[in-house]
Amino acid sequence: MTKQRSAVLDAVWDHPHADTETVINSVRERLPSVSHQAVYDSLHTLTEVGLVRCIQPSGSVARYERRIGDNHHHLVCRSCNLIVDVDCTIGQAPCLTPSHDSGFIVEQAEITFWGLCPECAGSESGPTDSDLSPAV
Repeated sequence: MTKQRSAVLDAVWDHPHADTETVINSVRERLPSVSHQAVYDSLHTLTEVGLVRCIQPSGSVARYERRIGDNHHHLVCRSCNLIVDVDCTIGQAPCLTPSHDSGFIVEQAEITFWGLCPECAGSESGPTDSDLSPAV
């Protein structure tokens, strides 16, 4: 484990659902001279070995989290882009079973719930009805 990878792992721990820019800024607090490429490479390696999970909600940049090894899902605010974990509500992972598995051995299901967080739902400057329609 290199000092760059350790710093990236700590940054992802400190900033759940962080985008790459947030991770870079956090890592640079510990290692001011770390390059963008070193952070990207560390994120890739840590994701590849299963120490970090990468999610990418529709229309969003990649986000990283250290909550791995379970089959949790996410709530995403359409207004402020807040992302919150949602535990599987019933059964063993995967929580969902496809109506037809086409012969696949299903290992994981990813669900993203979209809506407004409490703060955005209560604000007068929330999104319009057209902002809330699903992307096609």
